[in-house]
Amino acid sequence: MEELTLTTPALLFSAVSLILLAYTNRFLSYAQLVRQLRDRYMENPSDITVAQIENLRKLNLTRTMQGLGIASLFFCVVSMFLIYIGLQLLSAYVFGLALILLIASLGVSFREIQISTRSLEIYLGAMEKGHKK
Repeated sequence: MEELTLTTPALLFSAVSLILLAYTNRFLSYAQLVRQLRDRYMENPSDITVAQIENLRKLNLTRTMQGLGIASLFFCVVSMFLIYIGLQLLSAYVFGLALILLIASLGVSFREIQISTRSLEIYLGAMEKGHKK
C-alpha cells in the first residue's frame, strides 16, 4: 500500500464539507415543507396531507446523513493528524473508516431521496385525481 500524504485526506475534506452543506440545505427545505403541511392540515385536514406528513416523518434520515458525514469529516481530520505525527499505518485505517462513513452517508442520502420522491408522488397523485373529476 502506498503511503498516505496530507493531501489525500485533504481532498476528501473539501468534498465532505460540500456534501454537508447540501444536506443542511435539504434539511432546511424539509423543515419549511413540514411547516407548510402542518398549516395546510390545520386549515383543511385531508387524507393526502396526512399521507404526506406520515411519509415525511421518515425523513429523520437527514439527521443520520449529517451525522455520518460529520463523523467522516472528523476521522478525515484525525487521519491528517496521524499522518502529521508519523503514524502512517494507523492513519490509513482511520482514513479508510472516513471513506466507509462517507459511503454510508451517501447511501442514506439515496434512501432519503427515495422517500422524498414518494411524498411528491402522493401529492401529484392527489392532483391527478382532482383533475379527472
